[in-house]
Amino acid sequence: MRPDPGILLVDKPGGLTSHDVVARARRALGTRKIGHAGTLDPMATGLLVLGVEAATRLLTFVVGQDKTYLATIRLGVGTDSDDADGEVIDTSDASGLDRVQIDAAVADLRGAISQVPSRVSAIKVDGRRAYELARAGEEVTLTSREVTVARFDVLAERRVDGVIDLDVVVDCSSGTYIRALARDLGAALGVGGHLTALRRTRIGPFEVTDAVAVDDLGGAPLRAVADAACDVLPRLDVTAEQARDLRHGKRLRGLAGAIEGPRAAAIAPDGALVGVVQPRGGDLKSEMNMPEEARA
Repeated sequence: MRPDPGILLVDKPGGLTSHDVVARARRALGTRKIGHAGTLDPMATGLLVLGVEAATRLLTFVVGQDKTYLATIRLGVGTDSDDADGEVIDTSDASGLDRVQIDAAVADLRGAISQVPSRVSAIKVDGRRAYELARAGEEVTLTSREVTVARFDVLAERRVDGVIDLDVVVDCSSGTYIRALARDLGAALGVGGHLTALRRTRIGPFEVTDAVAVDDLGGAPLRAVADAACDVLPRLDVTAEQARDLRHGKRLRGLAGAIEGPRAAAIAPDGALVGVVQPRGGDLKSEMNMPEEARA
């Protein structure tokens, strides 16, 4: 029997890819229809948001949520992947750096910044992932992108043999690469830098403290579709007649002003998720409809 649709929060351990976790969830729940909202590198741990059955349709609205990470940045060593999985390409004595210099460089990486993603990121270049090109020895040139780093704070500092390890916390917009922050911090300080540990603790309203371990996927509770939609989108309560119109592809005339922002979760009187609506002129139309059996 197929599982009910819903959102599943998983605490990914190190050493597994995001696809590995999805594969385990498919076996544990007995369905192929599972996807995730945002990958984590094998070395990284923490929150993965999985969509089960029709809830995979909600993942596109989860991907763009802000995120929080705990990370460790090593100053004094640069790698070709900007993290500990890569080959060391340069070393410097970072012992001469003081905390004032470090804090100033960290502050320069807060706010709206222009960031070039790591060459081993999952960004596609001419239809292929950047990391695939890099591993094949091909030249990878990625363009910079605007991201927002709302918080980048140093929590602890350790100094050993000319190397400085910084434990940091980062709140950032979707699309921010923490490996690139480590690289750019090291470059700004003139000593090189890379990421030695990474843990994602939050995606939008979802917290890793509510996630289950990969060994507990079979009995894990799912967040109901309607509740999950309202977690990430504003709620719009509609009448039974309006719900029926939306399900039939009709617009809700003159109701564009009923929502704030670009979209909202339309909820029927029985609490079911009808779908996601967006303004079109002065009207509201469905951007995504949920199947009848998956609206609870």
